[in-house]
Amino acid sequence: WPANCRVTDYVFIENSSSNPYLIRRIEELNKTASGNVEAKVVCFYRRRDISHSLIQLADKHAQDLEEEKESPSEADLTDKQEHQLRHRELFLSRQYESLPATHIRGKCSVALLNETEAVLSYLDKEDMFFYSLVYDPTQKTLLADKGEIRVGPRFQADVPDMLQEGDSDERDQSKLEEKLWDPDCPLSSKQIDQFLVVARAVGTFARALDCSSSVRQPSLHASAAAASRDITLFHAMDTLHRHGYDLSSALSVLVPSGGPVLCRDEMEEWSASEAAMFEEALEKYGKDFNDIRQDFLPWKSLTSIIEYYYMWKTTDRYVQQKRLKAAEAESKLKQVYIPTYNKPNPNQISVTNGKMATVNGAGPGAYHAAGGGRACESCYSTQSAQWYSWGPPNMQCRLCVSCWMYWKKYGGLKMPSRAEGCFSPSCRTGTHSSHMVPVRNSGSPKSSTKTKQAFLLQATRLTKLARHMCRDIIRLRRAARRPFVPINCGAIKAACKSSFNS
Repeated sequence: WPANCRVTDYVFIENSSSNPYLIRRIEELNKTASGNVEAKVVCFYRRRDISHSLIQLADKHAQDLEEEKESPSEADLTDKQEHQLRHRELFLSRQYESLPATHIRGKCSVALLNETEAVLSYLDKEDMFFYSLVYDPTQKTLLADKGEIRVGPRFQADVPDMLQEGDSDERDQSKLEEKLWDPDCPLSSKQIDQFLVVARAVGTFARALDCSSSVRQPSLHASAAAASRDITLFHAMDTLHRHGYDLSSALSVLVPSGGPVLCRDEMEEWSASEAAMFEEALEKYGKDFNDIRQDFLPWKSLTSIIEYYYMWKTTDRYVQQKRLKAAEAESKLKQVYIPTYNKPNPNQISVTNGKMATVNGAGPGAYHAAGGGRACESCYSTQSAQWYSWGPPNMQCRLCVSCWMYWKKYGGLKMPSRAEGCFSPSCRTGTHSSHMVPVRNSGSPKSSTKTKQAFLLQATRLTKLARHMCRDIIRLRRAARRPFVPINCGAIKAACKSSFNS
């Protein structure tokens, strides 16, 4: 796939020739001292990468969302579509890593799950994935993405019935909104502006008298600028409203007997060290104010942090930082060209003297030449321009070129293979024996550390009957050790028929 990969693109990354591609989002492209390009990427995880218990939580979350919909969309999905849809689901993480750009194999698309869109739309688009949950690989937790689209009954407001004329108002008055300003007040715009000038002057004088304010705002211009911010204006307008827009009464409140009233906002309440910690936290977490408060400023309230953020965005320091980041981003790489990757895969199978072996000679070894070898584990086709070894070497499984690309991109097979539960049509008709098949790995770290291959017994009804009636024809131990060798079902049927007749 030759392509120009840019920052914010979603890409396939290959870290192993026999494993599915990793899915990442490019955050930065940096040139190393040796001249190579490294990509700083955000990690996405597949279902196969997380534990079985978390998979159950993810399924429960999806089920809850589906039940809340007015018209469920998954009711008409076939087993094959549900199976393939699981391959399209990803889990976002906040984990970053740096990888060589030479590991990029192509581009893909990842979208936040749209609850108003049919899930089949993700299957209709090639290289399309979706996510709705955030996975923390350190804490091993799953949380809903905070950017989820708030659509559905649980996000609708409860509108009370309209009161008819003569009905008594039984609502809780403390929960009702309070009127803070009357636009039809008797004061003219000029009188209101004059009162606000007096309020700002009082605020400047109050800062001159306050020792802590004079340290933070040493100059008269800085004090006047602080007194002109919203906190002073809100206080002045609130004072006017509470005194019935009587200027003389409101003026007496601005300067009570104890001295001028000092109104300070978050910009004045925060120290320089707290402001520096906030900027550091913002660089790390972005606008995730809950994490900022928890890890950096636990003594501040969430309201205080949010208010400070929006005031901080109006400062010269914010403008300067934004310019520096823009200049830094301008100097970085914007895109990198990824040429077509045409190196042979070690799992590719070559045909030699009627037998099949992997390109590098390792892996599953020789395959049966009769009939072209085993069928594809996914689509059960016996014809393909190229074959790839797949699964445990002792199972001698293989995939056709189409199913191999599906496995690499989506981390699963188009349909469950014989090694995942014997779903082949021949098994259902009794013409194929798969006595012992590997247990599907749940993705748990414990299961991946086992040194021995785990097995479960999964036989057809015909095979179970043959165990008791055809012991001379089928040798159970030999068949169990060679699950890829078909059993002569014709001889078994003939033996069973003769036993029934006798």
